[in-house]
Amino acid sequence: MLDYEKLKKDPKRFLLLTGLTRREFEALLPQFENAYRQLYPTNSKRTQAGRKRRRRVGGGRRGKLSNMTERLLFVLVYQKAYPLQAIQAELFEMDQSSASRWIQRLLPALRTALAAMGLLPERDPTHFSRQERKHHEGVDVNLIIDGPSMAPQRATYGHFGTERRRQRPQDPEKQALHYSGKKKAHTDKNVLVVNARTQRVGFLSQTYPGTVSDKKIAEQAQIHYPRKTHLQQDLGFLGYGPDVLEIRQPKKGRFTANSPRVKSVPMAQPLERWPFEGPRAARPQRATSLRSRASALKLSMPFLA
Repeated sequence: MLDYEKLKKDPKRFLLLTGLTRREFEALLPQFENAYRQLYPTNSKRTQAGRKRRRRVGGGRRGKLSNMTERLLFVLVYQKAYPLQAIQAELFEMDQSSASRWIQRLLPALRTALAAMGLLPERDPTHFSRQERKHHEGVDVNLIIDGPSMAPQRATYGHFGTERRRQRPQDPEKQALHYSGKKKAHTDKNVLVVNARTQRVGFLSQTYPGTVSDKKIAEQAQIHYPRKTHLQQDLGFLGYGPDVLEIRQPKKGRFTANSPRVKSVPMAQPLERWPFEGPRAARPQRATSLRSRASALKLSMPFLA
């Protein structure tokens, strides 16, 4: 069984299994406990199943996940690896039905805790600009030295499409709808907007079938970007032109930008997965903050689809 006390002594293994460092885990734990207590308050007269109590609260046989630390570890491992419930049950020495009940019980608590910490991405495209202002990321505050007046009034975002495999539908029409020719698999798709400086996922679109293009999803979403936004995107968004200060994307053949807001980037210098500006030596290391990890973590949450 995965044990927190043993796991925390191995930082690398802890990070691989949970997606968080020990420090980030401990920062999330109080919020997770508060969210769990609010969702499932203790009832002195009824059990969790709704039956009349025959013992006092805390009496009877101890479950496998007897404290909040083990429960948070359980749900983080499930979100990071997204294993079959049978495998999750083996990792924590319980039967599959118990693992299924715990997953359904703990996922809402994790989501509530992340929302309370402001770590979940915006799902409403019309509120994206407002949400970014709350995070003080409408301008590049990383360069503020002597006050807000010293900060350049700009924000750089990356626009990405992401696909994940799904179970093959039985209905032939649904099979064709979800089949992605690029991935050669049945998939679901989302579009992300990522802050290039902090690597935080600021916006997550609704889920679409794998046949829908990235450009079409972005156009249907009608995302409201912050003012003076510099948007970097790949060729999956070719022809997408939102109301931003500048759009940068690689060239494709003899593609010529008609709009003055579009700037072609030579393929000899392709955009990186997380696009930063400036010389390579000046680019920051990949973020390891709880904010960036939690944003990536929520992408696999089934109830967000």
